[in-house]
Amino acid sequence: MSTSAYLVGAFAMQSTFLRRALLADVTLTAITGLAAAFGSGPLAKLLGLPSSLLAGSSAVLIPFAAFVAFVATRERVLRPWVLAVIASNLLWVAGSFLLLLFGWIDPNALGKTFVVGQALIVAVLAELEFMGLRRLA
Repeated sequence: MSTSAYLVGAFAMQSTFLRRALLADVTLTAITGLAAAFGSGPLAKLLGLPSSLLAGSSAVLIPFAAFVAFVATRERVLRPWVLAVIASNLLWVAGSFLLLLFGWIDPNALGKTFVVGQALIVAVLAELEFMGLRRLA
């Protein structure tokens, strides 16, 4: 790797681990975003979550999935892009727990399980992406 490539943090995707972690993130994020976009009404009733929260989350998740797909499919990945994905995932996790902790939402038991469960999955994805990034360093 040249010095200039190292300074910007460009890595050849020699390992498939990071790519697979990013693609898992894309898949789960897109599914969740599309479900929230097209099923916010029924999901809101099922989970006891505000439909506006679900609809709003889809407005974030779908573009985020597109960005992660872009990052995952490059021949070379920039370290700052992967770090941005990881940071965004960690912010999502924190936001999910803060929603419950401060009582900003009051979901039913299934809704609480959903919020905590998806936050834990996102935390695992962030960790896998970080592990993949370290393998390339």
